Amino acid sequence: MMLTRFVFVVGLLIGTGAIAAEGMIVVESHHNYDDTGSRFISTLESKGMKIFADIDHRAGAASIGEDLRPTRTIVFGNPRLGTALMSCNQTVAIDLPMKAVVWQDAEGKVWLGYNDPAFLDHRHGLPGCEKPLAKATGAQANFAKAATSP
Repeated sequence: MMLTRFVFVVGLLIGTGAIAAEGMIVVESHHNYDDTGSRFISTLESKGMKIFADIDHRAGAASIGEDLRPTRTIVFGNPRLGTALMSCNQTVAIDLPMKAVVWQDAEGKVWLGYNDPAFLDHRHGLPGCEKPLAKATGAQANFAKAATSP
């Protein structure tokens, strides 16, 4: 199942021109950069997620006189779900809270990427965490869809 999902995601990425790091899911947005980020945050807030940070990397680059295409990292989470995952293996805390990145590529396409919760199991070994991982997987996919779909 995991291999099938991996092959499917890689196929999507190759077909869309996006390159993703291992364990990352990337979705092309049908909206501009600002709207994609705003829609993502609005969706998170409407679902009761806590927004811990919204980092504007382009502004950071500008502060040192450098230019960077629009890029932002949104750090968010649900303490109940995070606690459930850390109860299975505390090392998962290095990857929590969850993060998503919104960016505009050189061709002007906008993308939203996030860590695949299944990769957390691969990286940390989370026996007994099947339910919270499944919940995180479904929630992340729904958040991304709400932010990027027409």
